[in-house]
Amino acid sequence: MDAIEERKVYRLVLTGGPCGGKTTGQSRLCTFFENLGWKVFRVPETATILLSGGIKFADLVADEVYKFQENLLRTMIQIENTYFELGRTSNKNCLIVCDRGFMDASAYISKEKWDRMMRSNNWNPVELRDNRYNQIIHMVSAANGAEEFYATEEHSCRSEGVTLARELDYKAASAWIGHPYFDVIDNSTDFENKVNRMIECVCQKLGIDIGDRLSITSRKVKFLVSGPMPPDSSFPAYQDFEVVHHYLQCAGPRVQARLRKRGQNGRWSYIHTIRRPQQHGQSIEVRTQLSHRDYLNMLTQQDDAHFTIFKKRRCFLVNNQYFQMDIYKEPSHPRCKGLILLETYTSLTGDKLKNILPTFLNIAKEVTGQPDYSMFNLSLREDWNNTKKFCYSLHGKTICCHQKADATYNSNTTSTTTPTFAIATATTDTGVDKVNEISNNATDD
Repeated sequence: MDAIEERKVYRLVLTGGPCGGKTTGQSRLCTFFENLGWKVFRVPETATILLSGGIKFADLVADEVYKFQENLLRTMIQIENTYFELGRTSNKNCLIVCDRGFMDASAYISKEKWDRMMRSNNWNPVELRDNRYNQIIHMVSAANGAEEFYATEEHSCRSEGVTLARELDYKAASAWIGHPYFDVIDNSTDFENKVNRMIECVCQKLGIDIGDRLSITSRKVKFLVSGPMPPDSSFPAYQDFEVVHHYLQCAGPRVQARLRKRGQNGRWSYIHTIRRPQQHGQSIEVRTQLSHRDYLNMLTQQDDAHFTIFKKRRCFLVNNQYFQMDIYKEPSHPRCKGLILLETYTSLTGDKLKNILPTFLNIAKEVTGQPDYSMFNLSLREDWNNTKKFCYSLHGKTICCHQKADATYNSNTTSTTTPTFAIATATTDTGVDKVNEISNNATDD
């Protein structure tokens, strides 16, 4: 009985202006908490569901717009209640991430009509704003502080200019003023740290100790672990996931695209990642959460030049430091046989870094930034000496993918995270994000 009372159900709204990083932030947040052993539910944006049925918002007359907004809110409440109930009955700590929330609709309707809608439905906006959700996080639009990343060729459907995007951003944020736990994540840092600040903000409210994993100076470090694996009893509490990666055919010679399937006990989540060449000096990745159907459709684009990568991923905490260990599995290239890689994010270096590493693992050496341990290269079917596809740079530097380099590689080099910013997203008059945003640093996921 005590275990049930201590179990947490946390209802979070992730909102923001156009091109604020909401989509990527949601994906990163979900992965972070799943790795901690939490159950994560993602409540889809109600407007997206309704508009995907053929409704053209611009074609609606005033009365139809009013009824649409009213029915949107009724639908939203019911959809959210379904997930909230699942959270209450979950046997794990549960994070429920709502893609926008009830008050977002107030940004797209006049105050007079909003008040009338509240009265006619007996809705209490204070109750629905302050008590329905535990925390609100607003991701500020790139149009306000990161303008050079607001519009790109990938998003031809974007119609808002920078000025309009700023107005929409302000309206979306203003809708939530008054919530006791309302946090605004601006563009004062690069995009990687923007997303990290968002995750850290949630962890702080929940009282979760994340150490320095999300600090501005934090970087990903990778270590080669020698076998044999110690028994499971040697590990602290851990979560195991099955992970499958497929590389896809790409239009450009320096673009990488892949699918990731990750799950436990037959339950899977799906991510599509595109890594592109430098843009405004940044190495960028675009991540998209996929449905099972979309995942199967995209599998038809698999690149035969790469093996499918199968891994067991074990996540655990040691010395208040979060670790992720990938154990490569068959079938794969012989170069992956017995390969075990340990990763963590930290700002520590030298002896301080060594002191936080798990002593029950036989850590052979640090391999941070070394292309021989890049998943892209490890998955290549061809021998590395006979292929032009070997990727020498993992972070968008001058020497890049699919190019042979006339340079020696310093195996002792420790790479740092290359920051990225959000790509623009298209938003309708109801505030619906239509495309996805940039993910965190260039990583093998």
